[in-house]
Amino acid sequence: MSRTTPSVEPSPADTSTRPESAAPAGDSLSHGLKQRHLSMIALGGVIGAGLFVGSGAGIAAAGPSIVIAYAVSGLLVMLVMRMLGEMSAAYPSSGSFSAHAERAIGPWAGFTAGWSFWVLLCTAVGLEGIGAAKIVSGWLPGTPEWVWVALFMVVFCGANLAAVRNFGEFEFWFAALKVGAITLFLVLGVLAILGVLPGTDAPGTSNLTGDGGFLPNGGEGLVIGLLASVFAYGGIETVTIAAAESEKPVEGVSKAVRTAMWRIALFYIGSMAVIVTLVPWDDKAVVEKGPYVATLDHLGIPGAGQLMNVIVLVALLSAMNANIYGSSRIAYSLVARGQGPKALGRVSSGVPRVAVLASCVFGFVCVVLSYWRPDDVFPWLLNMIGAVILVVWFFIAVSQLRMRRALEREAPEKLVVRMWAFPVLTWVALAGMAAIFVLMAREPGTRVQLYSTGGMTLFLAVVGYAWQRARAKG
Repeated sequence: MSRTTPSVEPSPADTSTRPESAAPAGDSLSHGLKQRHLSMIALGGVIGAGLFVGSGAGIAAAGPSIVIAYAVSGLLVMLVMRMLGEMSAAYPSSGSFSAHAERAIGPWAGFTAGWSFWVLLCTAVGLEGIGAAKIVSGWLPGTPEWVWVALFMVVFCGANLAAVRNFGEFEFWFAALKVGAITLFLVLGVLAILGVLPGTDAPGTSNLTGDGGFLPNGGEGLVIGLLASVFAYGGIETVTIAAAESEKPVEGVSKAVRTAMWRIALFYIGSMAVIVTLVPWDDKAVVEKGPYVATLDHLGIPGAGQLMNVIVLVALLSAMNANIYGSSRIAYSLVARGQGPKALGRVSSGVPRVAVLASCVFGFVCVVLSYWRPDDVFPWLLNMIGAVILVVWFFIAVSQLRMRRALEREAPEKLVVRMWAFPVLTWVALAGMAAIFVLMAREPGTRVQLYSTGGMTLFLAVVGYAWQRARAKG
């Protein structure tokens, strides 16, 4: 149904905007995630493979100024999470931003945001499986990578087909390992910077000001680093999806969002500062081995680099698990709101098992494409999802801008989490996203991604709007 103003509560007759919680009682999701699961998912959700591995390319481009890049993009992510937290605390939903976009903007927006994110997550499942398989194959030479990919897919597909608490337990322990590892890394790094770590000398500012200075590649290098840092933050939205299946959804979302600031500052910005202070930014090992492994090897800590490889593997497997979960719940929510094949909405024992299987199959197809068509189809798929996270953030900001007014007017008691300095910071966030889109259009390496994602988004928007009009006429 086409609307020009947001509606906080859909009317009983408005099935196109009815949240999935309105589905038949026997078809609803369980609430098997405990508060400890949600807390650790929130904590570990900001520590992904993009941080452990992908940040190397950003450092190589921006040099020491990568700290500024991560700080700027981190501020944007904090604003986005605050906005998402405000809406998710008011209306917990496994559809998260997709359900909020439908409620605030219209069904076509929920359709576009939801299905584009589903494609992103499913593709990421395949990419993470490939990355994890490469690590294990390196440890066990002669074993084919596809065997490990298949094994990982079976394990995590099975875990997600069972009760949701299985997903929660996997993520709890994965997150605990990641948090422990990066905390230890930061402690060792600070000790080395201070010169009190045995066998090391304080580097001072030599790596920050030498080899071209703080901005060795000028503004262009900083821009490339900024774009790399933006996409490293992708995935932290999972906690708002998981909150809908927790024991106390509102409390869980509120706590997770309120601690987002120090998590981002400590884990991302703090670790980038440690790395570029200890290791020359143009050290080839930063890209080849990954910045964390390169730093620990540089400090000469026996076996630490190999141990960090284990942590990277854990991060990849954690991301696989979380993305299978997230994609299945987004698909379930879309179908429950009448925006997808009904078969995907079937729930058994509180789990949308058909949606889980569909997400795993799509992920495995991506793996097959990486072997079968590595030069054309697979790169095209990667380009298509390249800027999806920015599209999602855009929908979050616009939804919050519209929904906040309606909440203040019709249900102020639901504003448990409030966006800072509304509406000023919401507009600042939107301006930041617009600036990133412009920067992507100017950089040859990201221009294709921007246009490909734009094409997919436009296609989904047209389909979603056509569906909306057809439902309105029916």
